Amino acid sequence: MNGEKAANLLKEFQPDENGFYGRYGGAFIPEMLYANIEQLKSRYLDIIAGAAFKKEYFSLLKDYVGRPTPLYLAQRLSAHFGASVFLKREDLCHTGAHKINNTIGQILLAGHLGKKRIIAETGAGQHGVATATVCALKGLQCVVYMGEKDMARQAPNVARMKMLGAEVIPVMSGSKTLKDATNEAIRDWIGNAKDTYYLIGSVVGPHPYPDMVARFQSIISDEIRKQLHEQTGTSLPDYVLACVGGGSNAAGAFYHFLDDRQVQLIAVEAAGHGITSGKSAATTQLGTDGILHGSRSLVMQTEDGQVVEPHSISAGLDYPGIGPLHAHLFETGRAKFLHATDTESVAACIQLARMEGIIPALESGHALAALAQLQLKSTDKVVICLSGRGDKDMENFALEMLNT
Repeated sequence: MNGEKAANLLKEFQPDENGFYGRYGGAFIPEMLYANIEQLKSRYLDIIAGAAFKKEYFSLLKDYVGRPTPLYLAQRLSAHFGASVFLKREDLCHTGAHKINNTIGQILLAGHLGKKRIIAETGAGQHGVATATVCALKGLQCVVYMGEKDMARQAPNVARMKMLGAEVIPVMSGSKTLKDATNEAIRDWIGNAKDTYYLIGSVVGPHPYPDMVARFQSIISDEIRKQLHEQTGTSLPDYVLACVGGGSNAAGAFYHFLDDRQVQLIAVEAAGHGITSGKSAATTQLGTDGILHGSRSLVMQTEDGQVVEPHSISAGLDYPGIGPLHAHLFETGRAKFLHATDTESVAACIQLARMEGIIPALESGHALAALAQLQLKSTDKVVICLSGRGDKDMENFALEMLNT
């Protein structure tokens, strides 16, 4: 959040009054949602800058979420790669991922707007769990849309959502994954615009969602700066790495380094079976300009604008687009976009488990896998956003170990 610091960001990395980062962003929405989006646009900055909001938000981050999360120097991993590798431990947040930073902020915002019914989409299930958690905390009705395929491969998170009181609605259309869950959530919102708040989980969707989610997740990079200075005497790492699907953990990890050009920002996408395999989710490599879920960005699509089904072993990265801020960072070259395959990501997760005793989410494994793609020096300080924990992915890890 940190509105004071956000105001100091270069204009290049802030959305304009219409929600555009350069060519990307905006709000392309049905007429039925216009009033809701306009209400958000006109009020969100004032609400989150208010003293009462900030007091409750930061209190919940400290006492409920467990922030600040550690910045851990992974000594064996560092020795292996020949540089100082720090892990920002978002996996230690309540609910097991960075997603709770955003849902805490948005549930408070929904309360200020008088909304009583909350809907959300989820892929890996972490955002769904985080949304169900804050709805239980505030006593609000919660409906989560999730693709049938994702429900099968992320069954533990489905059980958690239901235990928390959420209604989890399976989505049977399309690829039955995150894109389709988002489509259904938007349809619900159109039909119930008056009393419903759509709690989007990533830096996607119509303005002001990309900016709002980035602000709530910016607590990650705010803490990194302070913690790195405490440990090393400098607040600026040489590299910050994060996995990117829609891109909320990356937006949070990059946010307070955007103006520091000496910090190399590395976004890592899901290559799936390989960039040219037809089963990938590497949007910057395969996408073209298009409109998806209410904003203009890079989208995996055919020549006539039909969305191409993505693939990733990690449900949280199985998305055919990317947030408009990230599309802008890619176009301007401020961030470098790499990619990792399913196999590389699983191997990186197993490597971290055996070197450091930490089992990360498959999503985070993509960022870990990119370490091998960097030309690191012994003096380099590398921060990896460990976006979530891997208990939800144990079946995939077990299969990989069985096969090897």
